Amino acid sequence: MATDHGSQQPAGSEERVGRPGDDGQAPERALRPGRPIGLLAGAGALVLLVDVLTKQWAVSALSGREPVRLLGGVVYLDLIRNSGAAFSLGTGYTFIFPVITVAVVAWICWTARRLRSAPWALALGLVLGGALGNLSDRLFRAPGPMLGHVIDMISLFGPNGEHYPVFNIADSALCVGVTLAVVLELTGRRVDGTRTRNRDQTGVPDSAGG
Repeated sequence: MATDHGSQQPAGSEERVGRPGDDGQAPERALRPGRPIGLLAGAGALVLLVDVLTKQWAVSALSGREPVRLLGGVVYLDLIRNSGAAFSLGTGYTFIFPVITVAVVAWICWTARRLRSAPWALALGLVLGGALGNLSDRLFRAPGPMLGHVIDMISLFGPNGEHYPVFNIADSALCVGVTLAVVLELTGRRVDGTRTRNRDQTGVPDSAGG
């Protein structure tokens, strides 16, 4: 009597076919493509909004005033118009920074196509929001387009940037985002949601080393 046993696959064979992770670098399946992009866009928009609002407040409330001392002198609110980059770096090259910023924004948009990692989405969102926040000053503030001075207002441990360069919310977001991206890269977490183990990179087996 004919049976169906010949058409059956060996136990467990169907589970191995096409399973992600056979190469040890499976993406985070819990995250659909739209979710990390939404996190990136949301973080970027929030940073940009807070940065624009705090700069508008600083211009209206701090212009012509002495630095405002807060937290026992840990923080001073002091309005500075910065022609340089973050933390007043490169003040003599104002025209270059908008070009660099546009390139960074373009790279983030290109990278977002393969974004599957929530931590990377947060890191890139912080960088995107910070870059756009300072770019808006470059484009729309005096002395003119591409040469606009960035509004800074936070000075630590002393007024007028005596101990630490005066900065703004966008600068803070940029630093946090870049730091997070470096940590993710060093720990083998990739933009596409895969993870690279140290032994995969060096070829050292698990039993080696001590």
